Amino acid sequence: MRQLSLSFIVFVFSFLSPLAAQFAIYSADRVVATVGNEIILSSDIESQYMLLASQGNGNLPPNARCLIFDQLLSNALLMAQAERDSVIVSDEEVDEQLDSRINQIMGYMGNNQEQFIAYYGISPLGMKEKMRDDMRRQLLVQKMQQTISQNVGITPREVQEFFDRIPKDSLPYFNSEVELAEIIIKPKVNAEEDEKARKTAESVRTQILEDSSAFCQLAAEYSNDRGSAVQCGKIGFTPRGQLVPEYEAAAYQLDVNEVSDVVKSEYGYHVIQLIQRLGNNIDTRHVLIRPLIHPEDITLAEENAAKLRQLILLDSMTFDQAIQKYSEDANSKNRNGDMTNPATGETFFETGDLEPDIFFAIDGLGVGEMTAPLPFTTPTGETYYKIIKIRNRTEPHVANLGEDYARISAAAIDEKRTTNIDNWTNRQISKHSIQINWDAVLYSSKTIREEMSACPAMAKWQLDNK
Repeated sequence: MRQLSLSFIVFVFSFLSPLAAQFAIYSADRVVATVGNEIILSSDIESQYMLLASQGNGNLPPNARCLIFDQLLSNALLMAQAERDSVIVSDEEVDEQLDSRINQIMGYMGNNQEQFIAYYGISPLGMKEKMRDDMRRQLLVQKMQQTISQNVGITPREVQEFFDRIPKDSLPYFNSEVELAEIIIKPKVNAEEDEKARKTAESVRTQILEDSSAFCQLAAEYSNDRGSAVQCGKIGFTPRGQLVPEYEAAAYQLDVNEVSDVVKSEYGYHVIQLIQRLGNNIDTRHVLIRPLIHPEDITLAEENAAKLRQLILLDSMTFDQAIQKYSEDANSKNRNGDMTNPATGETFFETGDLEPDIFFAIDGLGVGEMTAPLPFTTPTGETYYKIIKIRNRTEPHVANLGEDYARISAAAIDEKRTTNIDNWTNRQISKHSIQINWDAVLYSSKTIREEMSACPAMAKWQLDNK
């Protein structure tokens, strides 16, 4: 028999919470339920309860344990059905998710592997292997949920009915918001400075090949990536797809401790060394030689941005056409120039949350209008220019279907999918072997048992067996 892992929220927070280690330790563990071959332990309920309580400062509903147990039983049922249906999660899918989680933690720790080991008592690679089975089961649950709900759609009438069910005094209030798009223009490096930078990078590489121990000193002396230069050039573990393509392509071809040829990217010239590879994460260090940008190069970029804006104003091309042809930021270009709010991941910005220079630049502009070229400084210190267009603007308002249909529709379909999975669960209960050992529920605590028994959500799990 296999033990059911904790639900996904616990898996995520178990990496991040400083209390994770003590939550994972639970003495005198007991089996409280079995669903087919899946086992639920008392620690599965209590550890999740404690973890959620810590995240919510203890502000949980009085029947929280009951709701947690209900969710664990539902997940176990999905796992049991996945086994019957021979649903498979590939090793590649598991590795991708694990690498993403571990990289997230490494990012919180400044990509410091020693700090990771000191905190968790295990290396990133060890953590990856330890969590592999849990992640596979979580992905199986998600895949089953997607299969069950794959044909669920929503009609305008259902969106209307969902909205009508929301009590009027509970409708959210949205402040003034804008949706923005941008074109980014970068200064061009002149040929003389580009050649100087390439030769310097070649010289640095030669010195490293002659004495690999000099890498740290050379990074500190020459590298224009000052964030990594003070750490001997170390970037740390980075997942596939997060580095610029030229850097990544070269780094993945290296053997451990091997030094690359000089690699050119949009940032300049790199000399790269591979330190370690962990699945689809690589730990590298580099020396970056960035060609010098002269003030006249920056001025020329501003002039080019102004000329581009004028072409758009004269209807020689649309803003969206200019994005695809001239914008020099791959991330925003792939989003058709749409700016994303880093706080929410959405395209809506409350005007009060905008950076001051953008706020004042768009103040007074209408939908469809655009700013003059705005200078901005990148995290690495370069000066670029952007032209910003207002795609949409809303006034402060209570949520309504006219202005907020997309948001309300998304909430409505989420509710419908959840209901669909609940209905599927109710139909499947009688088709699986389910046993609940109420005498073992959380050490047979009377208070907790009463809490669990009084929860309506548990009725479907044959409470008459308690």
